[in-house]
Order: sequence, then structure tokens, then C-alpha cells
Amino acid sequence: MPQQVHAVPVLSDNLVWLLEGADRRCVVVDLGQAEPVLAALAESRLTPVAVLITHHHADHTAGLAAFLRVYPVPVFGSAHESSPFASQPVADGAVIDLPGFPPLTVWHTPGHTRGHLCFVTEGVAFTGDTLFTAGCGRLFEGSAAQMSRSLARLAALPAPTRICCGHEYTADNLRFAAFLEPDNPAIAERVTQLQTQGAASGLAAAAAPPLSVELATNPFLRLSEPSVLSAIAAHGGQPPLSDAERFALLRRWKDDYDGLAPLPEQTA
Repeated sequence: MPQQVHAVPVLSDNLVWLLEGADRRCVVVDLGQAEPVLAALAESRLTPVAVLITHHHADHTAGLAAFLRVYPVPVFGSAHESSPFASQPVADGAVIDLPGFPPLTVWHTPGHTRGHLCFVTEGVAFTGDTLFTAGCGRLFEGSAAQMSRSLARLAALPAPTRICCGHEYTADNLRFAAFLEPDNPAIAERVTQLQTQGAASGLAAAAAPPLSVELATNPFLRLSEPSVLSAIAAHGGQPPLSDAERFALLRRWKDDYDGLAPLPEQTA
């Protein structure tokens, strides 16, 4: 059975995740702001036993100092990056064993940053700013080849794996996905679901969808699909030769895409 996860919205669009274990204990993932997380812990009566940090950007770490004053727990962060709060540096392949939790495996997934980590456990993957719902992170420090490999690695997880990402960008990402693949029924269905959810859609849309949904709708996991290949080739003027080239062209296209376009209307 997949473990229970709770999303706590912080800042403008960040998500902090609480992984619930036995005896009301939890692990906190990506502490961008302390106050909403402390309030959520009090409301749910959960006690944190550790913090996981996917990468060093401030919107994923700025809440650590205030949080650790209340809960002085170990912080697991990337051994490939410098962080004053990472008391437990970890690298690819490390296994984090915490009482009351199945093992958490550390994956080094460079691309967004050089040292970015994902944390994979039983039925759940905390993907930070590598894999988003219906999208992926921008390239700030890493290369297109690195990010392409990182996404391919995540795409090979079991299909029921729940994806817990670092930001809620679902609506904007689906706009681009629907533009790229207008005849994809899975994208159309996801857009309709998002519209039906209305004002409450933000957190609901990001509530840990299974990887199977991402494989059917996320263009960055569909680089080998004929419809995506055709769109990339038409946009670039010629077919890209490698997965890294496909990813690089698609990422640049998404960067330039007008994210203010409305969600496409769907007919019944």
C-alpha cells in the first residue's frame, strides 16, 4: 500500500510534503517556509523525525532555521551541494532508514541543479524540481543531457508510484501539453478534471498523481511518442537526433511558451 503523504502549500507556489509513518511520526520534504508547516504539524498532530532537502534553492530551504529551532531533527541533503543545514549529506544510492518508515533511497538527479536529489520510497517519489505534474524543472546549473537522463530514470519507476513535486504548476503545464498534443485524450481528460475542480484545483491537481498519469500526459516523459516527436521536429525545423536534443528543444519551447493562454475548452 502506498504511504500517506500530505501537501502543505507555502510561498507562492511551493509544496512542502509530509510523509506519514508509524505512530504519528512524519518526514518533512523541502522546507521553503516554516510557519505553515509548523501549523500543519500541530493540526494533524504529527511529529517530525527528519527533513529531506532535494536541492539548495532558497524556496526549498529558507524555512529550515526557524523549523530546526522547534524540531532539532536530522536534515538529509545533497552531498553534491553546500548547505549549512544539511547535517546528513547523502549521495546517489544511499538508503535512509528511519524508525517507522520503509527505506528511503536517494537518487542523484542533476539538471535543475548539479546536485539535485530525489527521494524514492515505497509507492512514493519526492521529485523536487526535477519532475513536476505535467512538466519538469528548468535548467539552472545542469545540462539538458543530465536532465533528460534524470527524467528517464524517474519514468522507469513503477506506474503506480505517486509523484510528489516541489511546485504547483499543473495548469500552466497542461496548457503547454494540450497545445503540443491537441489530440491526446488523456491530456484532454486531465484538463477537464482541472476545470471541474475550479478554485480548489491547485492543491488537488498536485496531490501526488500516479506516474501512470504523468506518462500519459507529461510531454517531458513522452519524448519518444510520435505525436511529440512530430511537434518537436516541426518546431525545430528538423528532427532532433538524441533524447538530450529532444529535451533541450522542448524545454526551450516551453520556456518561450505563453503561459497566460487559457486552458483549452473541452467538449463533452
